[in-house]
Amino acid sequence: MPNIAAFLSYVFITTFTPGPNNIMAMSNASRYGFKKSIIFNAGVFFGFLIIMVLSSFLSFTLYSLIPAIKPLMTFIGASYILWLAWKTYYSKPHDQDERRATNTFTAGILLQFVNVKVIIYCITIVSTFIAPYYKSVFVLSIFSLFLASVSFMSTCSWAMFGAIFQKFLFKNHRTVNIIMALLLVYCALSFYI
Repeated sequence: MPNIAAFLSYVFITTFTPGPNNIMAMSNASRYGFKKSIIFNAGVFFGFLIIMVLSSFLSFTLYSLIPAIKPLMTFIGASYILWLAWKTYYSKPHDQDERRATNTFTAGILLQFVNVKVIIYCITIVSTFIAPYYKSVFVLSIFSLFLASVSFMSTCSWAMFGAIFQKFLFKNHRTVNIIMALLLVYCALSFYI
């Protein structure tokens, strides 16, 4: 049995801290409102669930492959996040083209496959807290669903913040876009630090 306090601390701290998922959820909700941003959050949920399931069922294989493919994954992930930063920086409030680009179910799913933070998080949690103690497919599925649900709660919380402060964020959209873009750039650069 893993240390539950350490497990939950790691899960909630890592999931609720700023990262590409949370920043994009807040950015989308501040531009389009909470309800319209749910589609992106749903994409994040399903993409995260897919990554979590793959990490759970292939943890030992993935763990041995990561050192060889980590530089490529890091480059692809950082490049996609920098593209999101660029789109965020140049977006205008309620920009229809931007909504099609970043506030979609597909964007939410695809972000998970290039988000090195999520991939490393999933592999770390599986190899540290789950795989050493549990081997059952059912238990691994339950953990995957639980962790994807926590991720969904996190992106929805950040989206709610964006929606609540929508008027402020709309009024100050240029400053907010710069801050959001810089946070995304930081996320991309943090892969190399």
